[in-house]
Order: sequence, then C-alpha cells, then structure tokens
Amino acid sequence: MKSNLQKRIYVAGHRGLVGSAIVRALRKRDYANVITRTHAELELTDQQAVRRFFEENQIDEVYLAAAKVGGIHANNTYPAEFIYDNLMVQSNVINEAYRAGVTKLLFLGSSCIYPRLAEQPIREEYLMNGALEPTNEPYAIAKIAGIKMCESYNRQYGTDYRSVMPTNLYGPGDNYHPENSHVIPALIRRFHEAKLSGASKVTIWGTGTPRREFLYVDDMADACVHVMQLDRSTYDQHTTPMLSHINVGTGEDVTIREVAEIIRKAVGFQGDIEFDTSKPDGTPRKLMNTAKLTSLGWRPGMRLGEGIKETYAHFQADYKA
Repeated sequence: MKSNLQKRIYVAGHRGLVGSAIVRALRKRDYANVITRTHAELELTDQQAVRRFFEENQIDEVYLAAAKVGGIHANNTYPAEFIYDNLMVQSNVINEAYRAGVTKLLFLGSSCIYPRLAEQPIREEYLMNGALEPTNEPYAIAKIAGIKMCESYNRQYGTDYRSVMPTNLYGPGDNYHPENSHVIPALIRRFHEAKLSGASKVTIWGTGTPRREFLYVDDMADACVHVMQLDRSTYDQHTTPMLSHINVGTGEDVTIREVAEIIRKAVGFQGDIEFDTSKPDGTPRKLMNTAKLTSLGWRPGMRLGEGIKETYAHFQADYKA
C-alpha cells in the first residue's frame, strides 16, 4: 500500500471554496503528490479531455469538489447551466476515474438534495422522500445523480466511491459576487460596502426567519479527509450500498436574521438591517443530522462567530471595489 507521500491525489475544483480547503487539508497531512488542474488546463465537461487526463496521470484517489454553485438568484437565473454542467462534470470524472483504475473517490454533494419540508434534523435516509426546493431543484437533481452514480459503480464494479453531503459552507476562498453568491459571503460584501459608503441600512432578501446551519470550509475539508481515510469496512458498517452518503455539519442552526447580526458585528457596520419580504426565503429550515459522522469520530472545530471573523479578514485582504 502506498504511503501518504506516494499517493497521487487529484482534487477536482481546487480553486473553489471546498477544493482549495481540501488541498490545504491534504498538504497539512503530508500528502505530497496533490494533483490539480485549472479550468483552462482541463475542461471537465469535455469527456475526451478528462479521459486523457486520467490516462496520463496515474491517479490513486480523487476528491470531486468541482461544481457549478450559487445562491438562490443564480439557481433561479441559470437552471439549465446548473443541471447540465454539474451532470457532465461528475459523470466524466467518476466514469473516467473508473476506466483508469481509480478505486477510491470522494463525491461532494449538498444539503439541498433533501426534500424541502424534510423532518428536522435531516437524516441521510430522507433522501428522495419528498419534493425538492424549487429554487435549486436542477442543482439538487444533479447532486442526487452523483450520489447514485457512485453507488452504482460500487455495486457493479466494486469501487470504493464515497459521498459526503455538507451543510451550508463559508470561509476563505468564497465567492463574493453581489448576485451569485451564498448568504454569508453576500452579506459580508454588502455590510462591508455599506460601511465604506456610510449607508444607513442594508436590505436582505426574505423575512429573516429561515434557519440555516453553517460550516467553516476548513472543517469541511478536514471531514472529507477523515472520511476518505476510514478503512472500507468501517465506512461500510455505517452505510448501505444504496444509502452510502454521509452528512457533514455542525448540528446547530441559526436564523438568517441572527447570522446577519453576527456579520454586521464582525464587519463593524453601524446602520440598520431591513428585510425585503417580497423576495423568496427558500427552504424554511435545513439542519443536518450528523450522528453518523460523529459516530465515525469527527466533530467540527470552528464556532460560527469566530469563523465569520476569519472569513471577513480574508475578504478584506482580497477585496476590490
């Protein structure tokens, strides 16, 4: 068996929020041969390009963190791109990894795979037990397909392809686009710019009442490596062939209003917060049941307030008006 120093590990999507954190986590653990490719170097929607990559690089393990992601606005505006791009990327990477003899892979999904009105906290077995949230249904369907693709390859070919479903993530390397970002980076930018301009208030979509769980991205990366390092018999004891994914989260949630107040304090914005109730709230609540991962020996390390402070510091270092 190869040591950590010898394994060639491909991280797909290494420039993204999760992928960059996984690279940090692997290097922290002395994985020396971390293989990455930029979008310009490897177009993951191109099957032939992906096939050549795997044929030429002798990959031992894959972390599949590449995905087209975004908030409510982006999902509503580009549904065709969200379903097509994600289906193509994951289909190409999973299939070509298998063809090249890669037996171990980790697929990263999303908590939006679960029914919109799922019982809380959400257990892994609630998958496909109800209607999805309409605002991100195309993305969710693609992610469900990725889980089932991994399970199908395991059942037919004996591969060891695992899946983790993170809750809402935030941290260094996030997307701060004013329209296409998720709630924490969007609010960090909005409060920061309001502070710079001397604005009297910040307006936030929805009622502020939906509850969300937030996980610092370096904790997520640590969980990914933890899950991948589990021996197969241990992983299989906690999953089944057709229910093989594992939730990753903190087990705690807050309202959008509460997280807005935490961000306002971290940024130092002195104005008011106003909620535009004409805009959609999205799913009323999304809290993950993380008992399975806890039983496998992993817990998060970063508290929300401290994580937002760290994230804001990284944002300030990179911010361009």
